[in-house]
Amino acid sequence: MRTGFFLLLAALMPGPALAANEVALDNEVFVERVSTDAEGKQRILLEEPKVVVPGDRLVFVLNYRNAGAQPADRFVVTNPMPSAVSFADAGDTRPFVSVDGGKQWGLLSELSVPMTDGTRRAAQPADVTHIRWAFQAPIPVGGTGKLMFRGVVK
Repeated sequence: MRTGFFLLLAALMPGPALAANEVALDNEVFVERVSTDAEGKQRILLEEPKVVVPGDRLVFVLNYRNAGAQPADRFVVTNPMPSAVSFADAGDTRPFVSVDGGKQWGLLSELSVPMTDGTRRAAQPADVTHIRWAFQAPIPVGGTGKLMFRGVVK
């Protein structure tokens, strides 16, 4: 299922002739199901999310491809968390996250959220409002890749 959850923030290249990066994005969402075969072995299946219910694990996949004539330098992808989904993890990547609607960014372990009594507590995955990947190296012309994260339906 294709979604419109991913937002693109393509940084401009420095210099007198500023040109936007031309990175094509394609995204999909899957429901992660666990299936047990007759021998008791479990397999994880990714299925089209026809119907989701609270507790279902979703896998969001973003495929990218540099369709431009130049390397895509300082490329950034920002994704708001859907309001009906709590962030779970981002696999092997360590994206920056926001817990305040995109005002401040950091690793989840570095962030905190305010409490009603004025104190702060360590941010938890369920506090994440946005996810951001900032590419450290330019994406070469024709270069492709995949980003993913998991969430749980509230």
